[in-house]
Amino acid sequence: MENRQVAVPPTLSRVPRMRAVTFADITGSLKDGWADFKAFPFYGLAFGGVYAAGGLLILYIVTRIGAPWMIIPLAIGFPLIAPFVAVGLYEISRRRAAGEPVTREAVFAHVFRQRERQLGWMAFVVLFIFWIWIYQVRLLLALFLGFKSFSSFQAFAHIMTTTSEGWGFLIVGTIVGAALATALFSVTVVAMPMLMERDIDFVSAMIASVQAVVKSPVSMLGFGALIGALTIVALVPAFLGLIVVLPILGHATWRLYERMSETEAA
Repeated sequence: MENRQVAVPPTLSRVPRMRAVTFADITGSLKDGWADFKAFPFYGLAFGGVYAAGGLLILYIVTRIGAPWMIIPLAIGFPLIAPFVAVGLYEISRRRAAGEPVTREAVFAHVFRQRERQLGWMAFVVLFIFWIWIYQVRLLLALFLGFKSFSSFQAFAHIMTTTSEGWGFLIVGTIVGAALATALFSVTVVAMPMLMERDIDFVSAMIASVQAVVKSPVSMLGFGALIGALTIVALVPAFLGLIVVLPILGHATWRLYERMSETEAA
């Protein structure tokens, strides 16, 4: 049997300079992301399907263990790890923009290659923030509602929306959650695609990501807010909206990274 060699793109070894972006860049990146999804829908639906299946598994587990109140924090926090699945989407967009062939072998080889590189260390950062999110939800529940148990999701929702304690929990939880989401977005939005493209350390990538957000705070945080809003909407139909929304956002993130990073030699 003939051995097939999968071409691996060369990696750059320097942190690129990041330029400021505008809302026009955000809009253009979303349009390009949609075009990438339409060009190769199979990959997007497959990667998005992983998250939809994961969301349904979460729903099943919290129902079986009798903790229906955990559905909301877990559902909102679960997409935080989406950038890891998005690596394959980044590679598809990169290849399409460069005019390189997009094949299953090339895409999945590049995804599996990341286990030997710095992207794996980002997992600890993301999962740590995810753990903080879950911990602060439990802490706020204890502070506002004591140690009450909820027999159903309906009972939990009723208390959240009809009592002063519930409203206090929702308001403070939203503020804390927004702060955590902003921090996570700032350290990953550029770092994830940069680590896929370049052979650099994850700390440098996170610093560059934060600097990129600081350089264009309004447009970048607007992009982050859009990601959050679309993700929440995608959760409503039993997580099924993630099948389409996450791939488009993944492609768009890579396209925005392309617009922000200045081309330089390796």
